[in-house]
Amino acid sequence: MRTVTFQGNPLTLQGQEIRAGMPAPPFDVLANDLSPVTQDVLKGRITVIISVPSLDTPVCDTETRRFNKEAEILGDAVHVICVSMDLPFAQSRWCGSAGVEIVSTVSDHRDASFGTAFGVLIKELRLLARAVFVVDADGIVRYSQCVPEITDEPDYSAVLSAVKALLT
Repeated sequence: MRTVTFQGNPLTLQGQEIRAGMPAPPFDVLANDLSPVTQDVLKGRITVIISVPSLDTPVCDTETRRFNKEAEILGDAVHVICVSMDLPFAQSRWCGSAGVEIVSTVSDHRDASFGTAFGVLIKELRLLARAVFVVDADGIVRYSQCVPEITDEPDYSAVLSAVKALLT
């Protein structure tokens, strides 16, 4: 049984753990305009997938804004997607108020397809754990980080090092 903690309290993760070297599993989420987004979005360029519990929380807000700034620096060769259980309308509202224009937010609220496929669905809360996956242009996961305490931010430097290694 895999777990993360929330303020020190253990929570159960559902789904298979995704590690570097594995193909990114199929998923079906919704864009802010309610259009479907699948794993096909990963093909053809490097993708950083950040999984957060809710954009309307301080740590998720900070993390997503940080990745938006990093995405601007990394350029068009890298796509950054933020997945949460927030409704698409709430994600759109949050992006507008936060000035997040480069990171694409997508919602897993409908059936937890991403959370289950990537092993980050928190059973007790039906939210996603804080995690980061770097997927290469061929759809292979090259870096995986599940943050043990969901109130902590990820290791940004490790994520960026993994992305930069793929850019060279």
